[in-house]
Amino acid sequence: MAADPYSILGVPRGASEKDVKSAYRKLAKELHPDRNADNPKAAERFSEITRAYDLLSDKDKRARFDRGEIDIDGNPVMPFGFGQGGAGGFGGGFAGGQGGFRAQDFEGFSGQAEGIDLGDIFDGLFGGGRGGGSPFGGGGMGGGFAGARRSAAPKGANVQYRLQVGFIDAATRATQRITLGDGKTIDLKLPAGVENGTQMRLAGKGEQGPGGGGDAIVTIEVGNHPFFRREGDNIRLDLPITLDEAINGAKVRVPTVEGPVILTVAPGSSSGKTLRLKEKGFSKKSGGRGDQLVTLEVQIPAGDADLANRLEGWKDGRNLREKLGV
Repeated sequence: MAADPYSILGVPRGASEKDVKSAYRKLAKELHPDRNADNPKAAERFSEITRAYDLLSDKDKRARFDRGEIDIDGNPVMPFGFGQGGAGGFGGGFAGGQGGFRAQDFEGFSGQAEGIDLGDIFDGLFGGGRGGGSPFGGGGMGGGFAGARRSAAPKGANVQYRLQVGFIDAATRATQRITLGDGKTIDLKLPAGVENGTQMRLAGKGEQGPGGGGDAIVTIEVGNHPFFRREGDNIRLDLPITLDEAINGAKVRVPTVEGPVILTVAPGSSSGKTLRLKEKGFSKKSGGRGDQLVTLEVQIPAGDADLANRLEGWKDGRNLREKLGV
């Protein structure tokens, strides 16, 4: 039985795009080769679910699969049952349908018997290979069979690649270079909204087959960063500031994925206050970019005698914990 992408992902045929994506992500996390280094079957299963997701995430291919036009690899399905009875013979082509012809129906005939020409029978059934048109195309049954074989020529297998991308490169969509199995290198422009697990399809860059090349499927793995954190399309940063900068206000340098910028800290700023740098985050699939959210952290120096002397006798009389009920 041909592979069924719905069964592979464990979703019903009417599953939404969101459900399909959710099912794939769940399985991909469980079966990722990096988490199953000692389990080769997990790698095979990972490749299988990726192949299923590639088809179901493509609206056109999914619709064609549902109509029975293509298989899970995107290859055309042989029409009229051809190929089911060996070498494209009539046994596979006609015996399957009710009221169809069977090989035994013609036992004893040598091509012409009692004045009956079997060639004329088939010509009449299919529009004639002798000057008449044929529903199979190609000017008759012989051309029709050859056309079916040509249309069903399989493409080569898809090839899976993993591309590790740095956090800053992902945020800025920096061009990435990947080396394919044949030794050739390709420069890739990362898509908007790129995230860990995003897949890019390179048509025809897989293994070669009678029907052409399969595809190269590149799965993106976005690395972590020492101090930036991703939150959706936004980037978060905890920014240390001194006590005097918090009390008096200051203009401080802040790192972003595109280089440092100047940020104004208002006088009297407290730890936990969050400032926003517009469009300094990740690109959005819908267009534009997210923001960078900068959370201030006031750092009090330990054992600073001068600071202690300056604050001697001073006390903040506010009850900052009143709203906590203590």
